[in-house]
Amino acid sequence: MTDLQKQVQEAADRLVESGDERGLQVAVYRDGRQIVDVVAGVADFETGRPVTSDTPFYNFSIGKGATSTVAHVLVERGLFGYDTPVAELWPEFGRHGKQGVTVRHVLSHTAGVPGVPLDTTPEDACDWGKMIAALEDAELWWEPGTKMGYHAYTFGYLVGEIVRRATGKPISQVLLEDVAGPLGVGDELYFGMPEKEHARVARLEDAPMDMSAWGEMPADLPMFKAGPMTLMPSAELGNRSDYLSADIPAGGKTSARAIARMYAALLGEVDGTRLISAERLREVTAVASSGVDEIFGMPSVWGLGYGIGGPTSTAEESPTVFGVGGAGGSAAWADTATGVAFAITKNRFTNDFAAAGRIGDLVARG
Repeated sequence: MTDLQKQVQEAADRLVESGDERGLQVAVYRDGRQIVDVVAGVADFETGRPVTSDTPFYNFSIGKGATSTVAHVLVERGLFGYDTPVAELWPEFGRHGKQGVTVRHVLSHTAGVPGVPLDTTPEDACDWGKMIAALEDAELWWEPGTKMGYHAYTFGYLVGEIVRRATGKPISQVLLEDVAGPLGVGDELYFGMPEKEHARVARLEDAPMDMSAWGEMPADLPMFKAGPMTLMPSAELGNRSDYLSADIPAGGKTSARAIARMYAALLGEVDGTRLISAERLREVTAVASSGVDEIFGMPSVWGLGYGIGGPTSTAEESPTVFGVGGAGGSAAWADTATGVAFAITKNRFTNDFAAAGRIGDLVARG
């Protein structure tokens, strides 16, 4: 056992023993080789089923990293380009003045269609046709490319439908055939997850939340107009069988080692598989949009589909780090400077990235 494996295992065990976490996984790759594979705690607090390295967790937006990766693999193959208008692939999307939206706008959260209808139900979110129709009918919130705002749900449907129009296949199938399958993690990295696999998933639970911050938010904050509260990420939502089965590529179900392996294969070769070229890696991790997020009001920096900076560090502090964190506190990222890919997945739904930051710091030092 390496020193880093031992240190991360001890840190993960402490998080579980303290009650801060219930179950978690940590995976680290360096230069294409896995150097940390840690599990701690239980995947299901009712049955006591333990977390194993292949336990999938529903980690909400952590899956956006996989969604973006699918798009880059298809761009690499020439199926479309970053400056391809979305309406060229998907003509119905061009309604209401949206014909100028490009794939680049979508990936950099500058497309101007960040909201789903406020009467959208969780059942609707699982209905691909209904959500695509809503996007076709949507009107722009801003001129594409002029502002940046997190497309929390719409990002997944936009990229997913671009992929479907370009390939004729649902994005779950493309993820399996072109990303997860070649990397040997087809049974650990999903958008829509077959029902027969649901028993393997870690059950989420809500940690006690400090709701005082919500009281300070202005009632007219755009996030409250971008979607209904019933779609706000929570343990209840993430444990729903229909959510686990559905293609909702704004989120994903994954083990830590599967998503870390994917990031490692963006940085370089992993057991003979490299997902994109070094040149494309430079392009997709360069700053594509930055500023104050129009939806959530905080400073943000995006590459093409990946946030720049770590979950607990800014783009200025960590300009070579790229990835996406998820509601609940899970995160996955990679560092082009060090060749390290990192992921932490956990089932205690917290409102911060404290665990990711604590273990990420250990990895950075190790």
